[in-house]
Amino acid sequence: MRASIIISAVVAALVGFGGSLAVILAATEAVGATQAQTGSWVAALCISMMATSAILSIRHKMPIITAWSTPGAALIAASSGIGFEAAVGAFLFAAVLVLLTACFRVVAELIERIPAALASAMLAGVLFEFVVAIFEHAAAVPALVLPLIAGFLVLRLFSAMWAVLGVLALGIGLSFMLGMLQPVESLQISTLVWVTPVFDLPVMLGLGLPLYLVTMASQNLPGFAVLRASGYQAPSRSILGVTGIASVLTAFAGAHTSNLAAITASICTGPDTHPDPDKRWLTGPVYALTYAVLALFGASLVGMFAGFPPALVATVAGVALLGPFIGAASAGFGEKDHLFPAALTFVVTASGVSVFGIGAAFWGLVAGLFALGLERLKR
Repeated sequence: MRASIIISAVVAALVGFGGSLAVILAATEAVGATQAQTGSWVAALCISMMATSAILSIRHKMPIITAWSTPGAALIAASSGIGFEAAVGAFLFAAVLVLLTACFRVVAELIERIPAALASAMLAGVLFEFVVAIFEHAAAVPALVLPLIAGFLVLRLFSAMWAVLGVLALGIGLSFMLGMLQPVESLQISTLVWVTPVFDLPVMLGLGLPLYLVTMASQNLPGFAVLRASGYQAPSRSILGVTGIASVLTAFAGAHTSNLAAITASICTGPDTHPDPDKRWLTGPVYALTYAVLALFGASLVGMFAGFPPALVATVAGVALLGPFIGAASAGFGEKDHLFPAALTFVVTASGVSVFGIGAAFWGLVAGLFALGLERLKR
């Protein structure tokens, strides 16, 4: 156990929680969840992250990090006219579809045949927007972001992961001095609220099915790519089975789909975490413990993280993902035979294009595989 393992896991959990919490809050508001149901939704998701990450990492001795479906939450937030109980019915439907997917070996075989260069290029494209977001916020809030960038450049000369925590601490202090932090209420223990689902066929097809597709294409597929790009053979059926069961159970507390992490997982799978790939799985239990704390105080932490300025959250996420971006880009463009398909994969993924509600990561991989297939057909 190294300090870098603990730091990587804690940073991954905090970045994942704080970086996408606003999307969850928008989703809860769209389906009319009460304050108690919102707290239950967030706490249940944290419990799912805790249990699934611990089980999968310890069982397979790999840094298998799980997360909630952020694209799925965005899909829910864009919906209208759906009641909370009907939405939970759709969540259950999507979770059952994930479980059914785990029963078919063809999914695992397709994932294992993805070229490593294309997987790395897709990951680089996913990470690109988070790295660029630093400078977008620097133009909007220079008094906060520019000192954080300068602090990161200095601190990373001594430790890359400590530099990220230093940026977070410095950012909280600067936000307080600039009057950008919202007041924080006293911490309270989270409680779970039972929700009886309503199975409305139009809602299940209109929300549940797209939620499943978005989760698989925009979360699980890039998540498998992260593991593959780091040299791990992901146990896809086990991952889908465990996260599918967790999604079924937590749906009764109002939570939507759990899945394999992609963005935050890249923080825990690289050499900055541990030089020995066989030791990086230790980030899983530490990540789980961090989410146990977040689950315990989830309802209160909703208010606290929502009080952070968006520029602070975006900057912390960006600097934490800069190293994984460099590694993914180097691996993606390092194979001469796959250079053009990898570049096409990166460009399409980084464009952020969305077709049929499915995110750019999926279409980037499709474009790269199509170009690679044409090249092989010519040869």
